[in-house]
Amino acid sequence: MAHEEIVDRYSRFARNAMTGRPAHASFGEGCAGAAGYDDDTALPDGALRASLGCGDPVAVADLHEGDVVLDLGSGGGIDVLLSARRVGPTGRVYGLDASPDMLKLARDNAAQAGVTNTEFLHGTIERIPLPGRTVDVVISNCVINLSDDKAATLAEAFRVLRPGGRFGVSDVVTEDGVTDQDRRRRTETRIGCTAGSLTVGEYRTLLTNAGFTGVTITPTTDHGDGVHSAIVKAGKPSVAPGFEIRPMRDADAAQVLEVYQLGLDTGHASFETTAPAWETFSSARLGHLRYVVADTRTDRVVAWVAASRVSARPVYAGVVEHSIYVHPDYGSRGLGRALLNAFVAASEDAGVWTIQSGVFPENTASLALHQAAGFRVLGTRERIGRHHGVWRDVLMIERRSTAI
Repeated sequence: MAHEEIVDRYSRFARNAMTGRPAHASFGEGCAGAAGYDDDTALPDGALRASLGCGDPVAVADLHEGDVVLDLGSGGGIDVLLSARRVGPTGRVYGLDASPDMLKLARDNAAQAGVTNTEFLHGTIERIPLPGRTVDVVISNCVINLSDDKAATLAEAFRVLRPGGRFGVSDVVTEDGVTDQDRRRRTETRIGCTAGSLTVGEYRTLLTNAGFTGVTITPTTDHGDGVHSAIVKAGKPSVAPGFEIRPMRDADAAQVLEVYQLGLDTGHASFETTAPAWETFSSARLGHLRYVVADTRTDRVVAWVAASRVSARPVYAGVVEHSIYVHPDYGSRGLGRALLNAFVAASEDAGVWTIQSGVFPENTASLALHQAAGFRVLGTRERIGRHHGVWRDVLMIERRSTAI
């Protein structure tokens, strides 16, 4: 179903609700509606009639007093109104919807409820009309599955979240490994998932590619044929104000290699003395476990971390070797620790159970950083290599996951 058809469909639902009829009279069986909420007291009837969700994201979104919240596909505004209660008068809740009729209904519902800390925006979830790093929490209720560009939607959610922000949505997902695609599509159509759902693995991959860590996908309602409603949660890595941790891009090449060379120039980072060409650097490292810290004012890369495969043998699939470098002008700000913590979380999301590396004994800052992140020294490889004509020892360090 095309975007315009989806907007028209939901506009009809809104008009139904505005005339006193249930918006979802013809909606799919996956719609829990107002029955999916633990507490819908004091909500306008119009908001309850227009409830088309498959869960209660507000109940799991961990909202705090003063939070700024964005609801993707806010419909009649029920999740916006519930969020507005949670964040209080010092918080703010944005509702984003592509249907002008839904926006009118939601604004009317907010006015009837006497809620003033809300704002409803017209736009699409693939191009959110908000600046980057402006919200603390992104929620959504059975809407992301309707997007025809889910990768763009999740990337946009990451963009508008502040560092440390949370992503908590109800959505429709399909089990990995479902082979009967015809039955799957019939079930998706029956429950109103007209654009097709992501598999659990696909959802996890798109969230990770966008930069999220700590991804959990918990099925709630089984609709049959491997299709489920689910709660999807993830986070944007925390870091010091003025910076952002995000996936490394090819466009970062020159700045990443500059930081690399500055580290090599200290004489205590590696046996290497010259940073390689980008093609060599990139081909030697895993594409899904590489991140940077960027200055949000300039987008300048000031730190990076990346992992390499230890062995192609299947038994070592969960073992990687990593490197982390911080620009010398940006030390003592906690950037390295935040980046390493984000990398550890991302590696666990990817099923990595062991991270290892080698560190010169003289690199005391690196040793302290890694020990704070749960790494231990396994032993010393004495006089393992020559560096500027001097034979040097290397300490082998390792972090074993307690989650994988």
